[in-house]
Amino acid sequence: MNRRQVLKISALATSTALLPSARLLAASPKRVGLQLYTLREDMAKDPDATLKRVAQIGYKEVESFGYGDGKFFGKTPKQYAALLKDLGLSTPSGHYMTGNVMMKGEGTLTNNWKRAVDDAAEVGQKYMVCAYLFPPERTKIDDYKKFAELFNKSAEVCRAAGIQFAYHNHDFEFQPLDGQMPYDLLLTNTDPALVKMELDLYWTTFAGQDPVALFKKHPGRFPLWHIKDMAKTPQREFAEVGTGSIDFQRIFDAQKTAGLTNYFVEQDVAKRPPLEAIEISYKNMQKLSV
Repeated sequence: MNRRQVLKISALATSTALLPSARLLAASPKRVGLQLYTLREDMAKDPDATLKRVAQIGYKEVESFGYGDGKFFGKTPKQYAALLKDLGLSTPSGHYMTGNVMMKGEGTLTNNWKRAVDDAAEVGQKYMVCAYLFPPERTKIDDYKKFAELFNKSAEVCRAAGIQFAYHNHDFEFQPLDGQMPYDLLLTNTDPALVKMELDLYWTTFAGQDPVALFKKHPGRFPLWHIKDMAKTPQREFAEVGTGSIDFQRIFDAQKTAGLTNYFVEQDVAKRPPLEAIEISYKNMQKLSV
């Protein structure tokens, strides 16, 4: 047997050995994430049991909320990271607050932000997201200009730790203020490399905006999405994914333009038990071509 035949047989053996793994990869479920705010009451009562159920349903990633004074759901970063690892979960992203109005303890954008960044890095988060601006914080367009500056500064601290900063929207950012659109101002007054956006598909649609149009206007700025549906009712309330009116497939078809890396199911309010609601959403997520 000459050298060429030996190499050919070796290559064939290697490719054959890889086939089962390739099939397994193709058949593996999507890495669907969950924003844990959906389960805020369950998490307050028993975070261990709640996260165990989240993993059993099939979720692979969770996005935290409520961090404060060095704790995630009452646990130290080390304890929280160990719990997630034991359950086969990861936390690529977390929500954080400005600290101007509520949750003024250490670990907010305005109070020892470095502590929050260090703790986020310890639990393995790659994104830190400003979750919400309270009404008293955003009474005029100049408030948003100051937040753009704060976001840039906060993002510099994140970048030093290998973390990407982002901002999560609701509908109020798309309501004109002093003749300007706050969301446009945040996009244009922040460094595109430092500050990304976590687009909440429900609130964006609720405000009459087209997510795909935003992707095309600002390509690469939207690595994170919140997947939540809108009921087919006059009230347009929150609904389980796949049971409402939002065309998620059309939006996912534009994921490359958006720069999508992670997405999280969320339902701010559920008519049925939240754990039941997230299971419905998970099953319907599997029907999408992602």
